[in-house]
Amino acid sequence: MELNENYSRFIKLYTSSVPILRSYLRKLLPSWEDVDEVLQNTSLVLWEKFETYEDGTEFCKWACVIARFECLNYKRTKARDKHHFGDELFNLLADESLDNYDKYEHERKALHSCLNKLDTKQQEITLKAYSAKSIKEVAKEYSRSATALYKALKRIRTNLFRCIKKETVDQ
Repeated sequence: MELNENYSRFIKLYTSSVPILRSYLRKLLPSWEDVDEVLQNTSLVLWEKFETYEDGTEFCKWACVIARFECLNYKRTKARDKHHFGDELFNLLADESLDNYDKYEHERKALHSCLNKLDTKQQEITLKAYSAKSIKEVAKEYSRSATALYKALKRIRTNLFRCIKKETVDQ
């Protein structure tokens, strides 16, 4: 297979897997900065090992296995940091995440669908509240108190939970 064709195939598979990889890594790492660093390393390894990927298999599961090893390597370099999980807990979380991959993927798709059902302002508030900004900063943007924003987010999360539950039961 030609390099450009192989590269295009990799990019299509990889880009569709990035949200799932980020979610998987976030379950194993204490911060989004750690996730970004490990994801960057994982991306390089995925490309280097792409020739070993077997067509017809689940790319994202294959990528999660590689991400797991990259996470372990990263964890070893940060071994003195008290915020990293011990090996036993790390392995338990990693195994459980892969075992429940299909369930999590179904829930992720339902969340995406349910987020799209929110009105524009609710979508903005939700996305801003879960970005790098603090709740106080987001509340200030909307001329609300932090307490009022927390209450609004609670209502939004409740609606999202109900919607996700309904969508996962219906399918």
